[in-house]
Amino acid sequence: MVYWTLDKRDVLSEKVRINNQIRAQELRVIGADGANLGVIPTTAALSEAEKAGLDLIEISPNATPPVAKIMDYGKFQYEQKKKQQEMKAKSHVTETKGVQVKIGTGEHDLALKAGRVSVWLKEGHRVKIDLFLWGRYKYMEFAFLKERLNRFLLLIAEPYKVADDIKKSPKGLSVTIEHDKTGVKKESSAKPLSHENK
Repeated sequence: MVYWTLDKRDVLSEKVRINNQIRAQELRVIGADGANLGVIPTTAALSEAEKAGLDLIEISPNATPPVAKIMDYGKFQYEQKKKQQEMKAKSHVTETKGVQVKIGTGEHDLALKAGRVSVWLKEGHRVKIDLFLWGRYKYMEFAFLKERLNRFLLLIAEPYKVADDIKKSPKGLSVTIEHDKTGVKKESSAKPLSHENK
């Protein structure tokens, strides 16, 4: 039988006991082939693991009796890490990020903001883009203002789709976009914005 030298912090963080670290007198044991070996004394379970050249791992310490599995500890650690990564990926929180542009914003600043939007889209966030209007700009033609916002959208490199079309907002005009997983090019993604908002 292989005896693993575990760092104390690993045992505490994962709360996993293996081989002689298992304190229960008897265990419900799952064999290396996945078969249920029933409830047997821990000494017998350790003997079975030794015969197979594997480890006895307590996988459900709070069950009555605790459940243990005969398997390679390295493989067990790999599987646990993989499960944690999958859970982390599924629990990704989508935020709605915001960026504000003005009619007078220079090309360089627009390019920087578009780059930031691309990063957010790649991370899976929605992005609300506000065309900030003040003074006389508030009274300009809607079609003209919409075209200005469309110009900014064309600077975004990451594929996106429109989640909430261009409309008037308290700040001026706004549009909400999100990452397009199909990989549609930005030109076709921006196309729906070219018609008039009714």
